[in-house]
Amino acid sequence: MTIFTKSIVLLFSVSSLVALLPVYAHGQAVIHPANDIRSIAPDVVLPPMVHALPAPGTRVRETHPDYRRTDVYHATYLPTDWKPSGRYPVIIEFAGNGPYRSPFGDESTGQVEGSRMGMGISRGNGFIWICMPYLNNAGNRNVSQWWGNPDSYDPRPTVEYCQKTVRWICDTYGGDRSRVLLVGFSRGAIACNYLGLYDDEIAGLWKAMVAYSHYDGVRRWGYPESDVMSALIRLQRLGSTPQFICHEENGRSALNATREYLERTAIVGNFTYQSTGFRNHNDAWVLRPSEARDKLDRWVKKNLLDD
Repeated sequence: MTIFTKSIVLLFSVSSLVALLPVYAHGQAVIHPANDIRSIAPDVVLPPMVHALPAPGTRVRETHPDYRRTDVYHATYLPTDWKPSGRYPVIIEFAGNGPYRSPFGDESTGQVEGSRMGMGISRGNGFIWICMPYLNNAGNRNVSQWWGNPDSYDPRPTVEYCQKTVRWICDTYGGDRSRVLLVGFSRGAIACNYLGLYDDEIAGLWKAMVAYSHYDGVRRWGYPESDVMSALIRLQRLGSTPQFICHEENGRSALNATREYLERTAIVGNFTYQSTGFRNHNDAWVLRPSEARDKLDRWVKKNLLDD
């Protein structure tokens, strides 16, 4: 074996091992496969949500003025480059269900504090980012499972809070109403259509949508009007609004199921399909560099930022 060949073999061996470097949990080494998000170090840090006045680069707990006598709250993040005189695109995010933990250790609290997609998309700059709550039937507190109360899952209090808050955020912090991006993970991905297209009024708020893992209408769930026909009525309100539809790598069959469902509806939409490349049911994939995030970056620029 020549020196050149030995070098190539050594380089290949080292590269292979890098993808299987051990991490330590409870004092024991754990090896994550290359398609686990923990095999890639994050390059974006999620700021904690704090009780403070909104300020550039800070994520704060906030409540719409009409709800100050309730326990309802959302999370507001102003970009590091925010100025009072500026005009900024807005990301509205809905979280997944919680409490949830996958076999791979992926967790979701179901609360606004745990949402991460907006930070991964914006990298903390150039966008106002709001994590929107789901409300109970009375509209006086946040819930971590679906929306409304388990007996009826009434979406209307959540839809009303979202509508009011989007407009208030734009008026208060210089959000651009013509450039509002709706994003959601898991329950939030379903909410993009179930809540975001609930009626013509709220459907008119969105410039584009990102639905990560699940999609309204593909299967029935335990709340009312999750059937195909009801979902189709909502989907007809989408119009030409572009959607970036993505699933985890081991959910490739789910991605295909969504594509096939949309093809069966015969709705002529502006759909982009993408696997995250990771096995995890976890919105933290957007905090890490990947081909999928690069594609999402280009899609956001094209559909939200370019005139």
